[in-house]
Amino acid sequence: MALSLYDVSVPVFIRSLRNLSAILEKGRLYADENGLPHGTLLDARLIEDMSALPAQIQRASDAAKFVAVRVGGLAPVAMEDNEASFDDLQARIAATIALLERVPGDAMDGREEDDVTVQTPKQTLHFKARDYVLHFALPNFFFHVTTAYDLLRHKGVPIGKIDFLGRP
Repeated sequence: MALSLYDVSVPVFIRSLRNLSAILEKGRLYADENGLPHGTLLDARLIEDMSALPAQIQRASDAAKFVAVRVGGLAPVAMEDNEASFDDLQARIAATIALLERVPGDAMDGREEDDVTVQTPKQTLHFKARDYVLHFALPNFFFHVTTAYDLLRHKGVPIGKIDFLGRP
């Protein structure tokens, strides 16, 4: 049996979001154990013009949830992008996972050639669903998950590759 768009996206998002949740918890514990204000990690950036940790979580969440909506057929779910604490970010991840878990396994079957339009602040992008998932949503998702990992690692949080990948 061939892999479906569902197989290569929704379970991948869920697993990676769970790993991201565990990484965030390690960040919170690290800050608490070392007497660091949570803002030291939450406000982390690699360079001034880069978004801080909460925005990285928000964008990863968006990349995943928009696949559920644009290709999986779920109704849009508003998320306010107002997360300012580890608890807020954990709630955002949990809400995203809950949304993804509502996508039926066959919801994306036969939709590979459906048109998907993405409106960004600067442009409108047009894709076929297959290309949207494989060449835009998944890379975008992993860009932001990786950046969140890198921000925490850069600040000294003791996380490693297996935290990012998760255990089998």
